[in-house]
Amino acid sequence: MRELFLEIWTSVRRNKLRTALTGFSVAWGIFMLVILLGSGNGLKNGVTSNFGDYATNSIDLYGGRTSKPYAGYEKNRRIKLRDSDIAILKREFPEIDEVVAQAWYSGKKATCGNEFTTVWISGMMPATQRMEGIKLSAGRFINDNDLRDYRKVIVIDEMMNRLFFKGASPLGRQVKVGDSEFTVIGVQKGDAERNNSSCFIPLTTAQLLYKQNNPEVNNIMLTVNGMKTTDDLEAFEKRLRRRLAAEHKFDPEDESAIWIDNTMERYKAFQMIFWGINLFVWIIGLGTLLAGVVGVSNIMLVTVSERTAEFGIRKALGAKPASIIRLILTESVCITAAFGYLGMVLGIAVMEVVNYILTQVPAGNESNGPSIFLNPTLDLRVVVSATVVLVTAGLIAGYIPAYRAAQLKTIDALRYNK
Repeated sequence: MRELFLEIWTSVRRNKLRTALTGFSVAWGIFMLVILLGSGNGLKNGVTSNFGDYATNSIDLYGGRTSKPYAGYEKNRRIKLRDSDIAILKREFPEIDEVVAQAWYSGKKATCGNEFTTVWISGMMPATQRMEGIKLSAGRFINDNDLRDYRKVIVIDEMMNRLFFKGASPLGRQVKVGDSEFTVIGVQKGDAERNNSSCFIPLTTAQLLYKQNNPEVNNIMLTVNGMKTTDDLEAFEKRLRRRLAAEHKFDPEDESAIWIDNTMERYKAFQMIFWGINLFVWIIGLGTLLAGVVGVSNIMLVTVSERTAEFGIRKALGAKPASIIRLILTESVCITAAFGYLGMVLGIAVMEVVNYILTQVPAGNESNGPSIFLNPTLDLRVVVSATVVLVTAGLIAGYIPAYRAAQLKTIDALRYNK
């Protein structure tokens, strides 16, 4: 084996410039493949991160306005979702895993001591934290006891925490919202620099204090299981709309009466888009790499031509065609792998530098805006795939020259030298 690699090294040294130029084309091909794959991965991670910990199998329902008359009711009638709709969904739709509702109240004045601000209040249910991926920096979220007992407890955000408590612990402290006093039980993790503030209280408490116990809610959120295809989702939405239409007396075909925001459908659409992007990236990257493979194949053909007499002497001394094929293929794989790995290492290094730059966000300035590009790095599977591509490319590049060398007749090879 040592003699084999020594022969390969001698051949490479004999054609330094030609080998370097050919190797550069291979390195550039794999470099661009890594850059394209890393960029595609960064785009995918950026868009996917906007879902955060939000349940990707969720569906949101919002009351709208009817666009057509129905059963004696005029059009443009507002449809209001109610607590009773939650019970209907739980009881009649076995596909539904969890159901929660929210009620929103804007423009409420919140005060603590001499400080005050205007807040957006959301009446919440305990499972909302899990379904929306709400994170806390301190304390706890609303629980079932808070909901059942109409407790006056509140989860404030970072802005209210900094304004009211100046770095001190807010847990157990009192905050006045409107005419009611609330006990702080938690702090929602987020951006303390934003201009608007929001807080969460139990849904039952919100309905009692701000709607005179009116069971109306602004939206209902549910998670579903067993929806594997687009047809399954469409059939489920039709049954859902038809049942709510019967409950609220509107035309089941009136899509403006109830707005359905299907996160699962949107998430699956993004997954299909990124599958297409990855396929496109691989096609472009492999096409670029193919140019390098052709270059390696050409240099091996030239090498075989220059060493025709040598191969004739080898055959005359008893060398078998298999040994010549092994020599050519090994040389081809070595050139392709060496320069290919150089390109891969450089590509990964560039992606790591980009990732480092993207992660250098100053403390306290975390943005709540949507991400477009995030963590453009490659996982182990891609590296393994690139390795397989490199070895395969080397074998392909060397096969034709190796086959031609093995098929040379000894007398013709010796005569070629003359």
